Amino acid sequence: MTHQPHHRVTHVQLVEKHVVRRNPEVEHERAVALFDLLEENRFRLAELPDQGPFRLYLSIEDNRLVFDVRGEDDGEVAKVVLPISPFRTIVRDYFLICDSYYKAIKTAAPSQIEAIDMGRRGLHNEGSELLRERLSGKIDLDLQTARRLFTLICVLHIRG
Repeated sequence: MTHQPHHRVTHVQLVEKHVVRRNPEVEHERAVALFDLLEENRFRLAELPDQGPFRLYLSIEDNRLVFDVRGEDDGEVAKVVLPISPFRTIVRDYFLICDSYYKAIKTAAPSQIEAIDMGRRGLHNEGSELLRERLSGKIDLDLQTARRLFTLICVLHIRG
């Protein structure tokens, strides 16, 4: 993907129907993903390659992941909807390994923590690549942007 300065997202919002109280670790991951995403990202609509930058509203509605893409003026530009089912297993596995990781950092040996973290990063990469694959032909993302969006998709899966 050729990167142009306007091929980016300048605002991201998670749209949730219910206010969800998250544990501090998840809240930290959400905040870091949002910060890093806004600092550097590559986001281009395949059918509108000359448009951007964008505002992005992410939500899960009726078992679908919704990318509501808007212009800088918040006017509607595109809505990309993906089935959520291909992500369910990897998100569940990612939550399990994250839970193990957060427990391990309190008591485990550094070698155990490193092993769990490698598995966590591997699953995160797998989820990111799945996202890029599912968005192919609709939204072009680089790997780092996909990684940060995958983190936010995981956060959206948390229900109160």
